Amino acid sequence: MTTPKHQRPIRLGTRRSALAQAQSGHVAAALEKISGRKVELVPIVSEGDTNRASLSEIGGMGIFATRLREALLNGECDILVHSLKDLPTAVPNGLLIAATPVREDARDVVLTRDGTPLHELRPGAKVGTGSPRRIAQVRRRAPRAEVVDIRGNIGSRMGRVDTGELDAVILAAAGLSRLGSEVALVREELGLAEWPTAPGQGSLAVETTKDAPAELLAALAELDDEATRLAITVERGVLEGLDAGCQAPMAAHAVVAREEVRVRTVVYAPEGDRRIGLDVTEPLRRGYIRLNGSGNGADAADGADPNHAAREIGLSVARRLLDQGAAGLVSREQS
Repeated sequence: MTTPKHQRPIRLGTRRSALAQAQSGHVAAALEKISGRKVELVPIVSEGDTNRASLSEIGGMGIFATRLREALLNGECDILVHSLKDLPTAVPNGLLIAATPVREDARDVVLTRDGTPLHELRPGAKVGTGSPRRIAQVRRRAPRAEVVDIRGNIGSRMGRVDTGELDAVILAAAGLSRLGSEVALVREELGLAEWPTAPGQGSLAVETTKDAPAELLAALAELDDEATRLAITVERGVLEGLDAGCQAPMAAHAVVAREEVRVRTVVYAPEGDRRIGLDVTEPLRRGYIRLNGSGNGADAADGADPNHAAREIGLSVARRLLDQGAAGLVSREQS
C-alpha cells in the first residue's frame, strides 16, 4: 500500500557538516511540532564540502547551495535548510524561500588562547579566516597581524588556535551557538557597529519548491519571522545591487523596528586600507527614502508591499555606495 504524501516523513536536505546537521536539526524539530509529521534529514555532499581550495578561488557564494538545490529540484528531498549568508541572491526557477526563522546572533567573534584583543595582537600574529570581508576587517583593525586563509569545520579551526598554529581565529557567533560547542578558548565579541557582518549572517533559509503541497507551505510559513525576513531582504538587496558576482569584501546588517529599518553597510578595499559605508534609516511602508535623516532621496519603495520595499531599500543603498566610490573598490578587486 502506498503511504499518502501527507503522512510520509518530510525529507530535509542538508549538508553533512556538523554545523549544517545541527541547524537543520533545530528546524526539523520545530517543523515536526507544527506539522505533526516526522522530519528526516537527508545528507547531501556539496562541492564546497569536497573542494578544499580557498573560497575566494572557487567562488564562495553558492558553492554550498548548488548541489542541494539540484537535489530539491530532482525530488531527492522536500525542503532545504541553508545558512543565508552562503545563499546567492538569485533563486532558481521553481524554488522559493518559504521561511526565515528568527535570526541568531549576527556578530563575529575572535577566539584566542589568552584573551588578547584583536587590535592588540603582536606583530606577525597569525589570524585565521577564509572570508574576504573578514580579511579586510582584520587588516584594518590589526594591520600588524598576518592573515592566514583557512577552511574547515569549527572544531578544526579552533583546534589550530589551541595547538598554537594560529594565534586567533574569527568565527560566526551563531555557528558556535547552534553547534553548542564548548569553547576552551577566550572569546572576544565584535560589535556590529564597528564590525558589521555578511548579509544574512546568523539567519537560516528554509527553501522548497513552488509546487510544494499547500499543507507543507502552510507549516513552513509558521516558522517564518517577519522582522528577520524583512531585515534579510534589505541586506540581500544591498548585495544584489553591488552584484553578487563581484569579490569586493562587503558587509550589511539591518534591524527592523516598527515601520522602519536601519541598515549599516560597508564595502572594503581588499587590503582594508579604504572603505565606503552608509548608515541608513528608511520607512518600510511609505514610498520615500530618508538617507541619514536628510530627506533628500528618491522614491524607492512601494509601501503596499513591505517585502518589495525592503528589497528596493537595499538596492537604493547599493546605488548610493557605488555612487560614493564603492565601484572603484569593486574594480580594484576584480582587476
